[in-house]
Amino acid sequence: MLGPSAHTDTFARDNLPPVDQWPDFLLDGFDYPDFINAGVELTDRLVEKGMGDHTALIGNGRRRTYKELADWTNRLARALVESYGVKPGNRVLIRSANNPAMVACWLAATKAGAVVVNTMPMLRAGELAKIVDKAQITVALCDTRLMDEMVACAKDSAFLKKVIGFDGTANHDAELDRAALDKPVTFEAVKTGRDDVALLGFTSGTTGVPKATMHFHRDILIIADAYAKEVLKVTPDDVFVGSPPLAFTFGLGGLAVFPLRFGAAATLLESATPPNMIEIIEKYKATISFTAPTAYRAMMKAMDEGADLTSLRIAVSAGETLPGPVFEEWTKKTGKPILDGIGATEMLHIFISNRLEDMAPATTGRPVGGYEAKIVDDEMNELPRGEIGRLAVRGPTGCRYLADVRQGEYVKDGWNLTGDSFVQDEAGFFHFAARSDDMIVSAGYNIAGPEVEAALLAHEHVLECAVIGVADEARGQIVEAHVVLVEGAVGDALMVKLLQDHVKAAIAPYKYPRSVKFVAALPKTQTGKIQRFRLKEGA
Repeated sequence: MLGPSAHTDTFARDNLPPVDQWPDFLLDGFDYPDFINAGVELTDRLVEKGMGDHTALIGNGRRRTYKELADWTNRLARALVESYGVKPGNRVLIRSANNPAMVACWLAATKAGAVVVNTMPMLRAGELAKIVDKAQITVALCDTRLMDEMVACAKDSAFLKKVIGFDGTANHDAELDRAALDKPVTFEAVKTGRDDVALLGFTSGTTGVPKATMHFHRDILIIADAYAKEVLKVTPDDVFVGSPPLAFTFGLGGLAVFPLRFGAAATLLESATPPNMIEIIEKYKATISFTAPTAYRAMMKAMDEGADLTSLRIAVSAGETLPGPVFEEWTKKTGKPILDGIGATEMLHIFISNRLEDMAPATTGRPVGGYEAKIVDDEMNELPRGEIGRLAVRGPTGCRYLADVRQGEYVKDGWNLTGDSFVQDEAGFFHFAARSDDMIVSAGYNIAGPEVEAALLAHEHVLECAVIGVADEARGQIVEAHVVLVEGAVGDALMVKLLQDHVKAAIAPYKYPRSVKFVAALPKTQTGKIQRFRLKEGA
């Protein structure tokens, strides 16, 4: 079933789930040679096609052409192999905000045949350690401005041996940059197999225990050759802008893979706030935007105040469901489409979407070409149109967890069960109902309640706590903590701030509880299990 491999470090292939637990892969129309390297296809291949002078990346106040990007990534790949001994199949972690250097490091490591793990800059040492241990990562490339937590992680790690700094600013003056400086601009990229693992996308799930989703070189190209080609109709004249971190597969697709596959340009912002995105759209005449509904609300307000966003031809909304009123206001105000869609780290990117010629408010759309979707009950029986059930999907990409028993929960009878409840209408459109597992989705970030609870419980004044998601107009949901304090502690505004700051210091700051309610006791079953549904009912 699997094609040939170029990996000398066979960890990734050795830890694929058993083939009988894989989803069905529908690969008709997605034909790639036995050996293909995604890093080459997104850089040198464009130069060969005569697009060397086209802008590839915009960031840190400068433009980089495809020829410059190919040369840069070849130098970096040489440094990784010749100076640091990276072997095909080694796992390489990258820690950075969204900037051109992060994209270059990802492409270089991919060219070197490594299995890349992109991570969010907000993660703390403890969170990084879980990822390092799970993937047995030996090398980390880290923006020098973010070294503290990475070094702290490496200090106690049984696996992580090298932390190599790179400069994420325009200066390019750090250890990795210096090692690459004198390298030739040519590099014989590793002839990886199309079925070699190229990327590990980590997702925490509701337990807070990380799962690593395993994606092949072919998968990286498929998401461009399916969704980006069919739905976005990308051309070399497009300029992409967006807010999702490159560490999320949604961001990596929308801000790196899609533009680079078709010779377009990507603008990269370390702080992609709506004002910053508006400035980039106006300055570089961006045509395709990737962000969450909350940002589109802010952008419409800015348009009322004179912002010029007329260059945008498509707004892509994901991360949380797009409310009907936002869809209607955007299309009325701009005359341009706003496309809702749903993707998953397990599937790598969007698999159901509205289209330019086929969209409707308050709907997620129809399956992307190559994918199939249906609504099923707990026994995998397909439900009639109009009934809420579990979303099941299959296509050219799908779930393969790295050595994880949860593979059997996500894949049933060859279908991927995304953990979302949906309904399909008579016209075939899919409508989001809720997260089946009640994951808290706040401003596009997935937040696992138990992880926040664990951070709170580590505080000396917290006796018990339960965390839920509650509706919020601006963010979709916010994290709300219900806290029982130890005897003598006072539940006042100061305590709220103490607990919030404590959580921000313990785990990624975006996970902190924006609402804290002090209670005398938590609702529980007779066996002592906390009844979070009762807290949700109260909220």
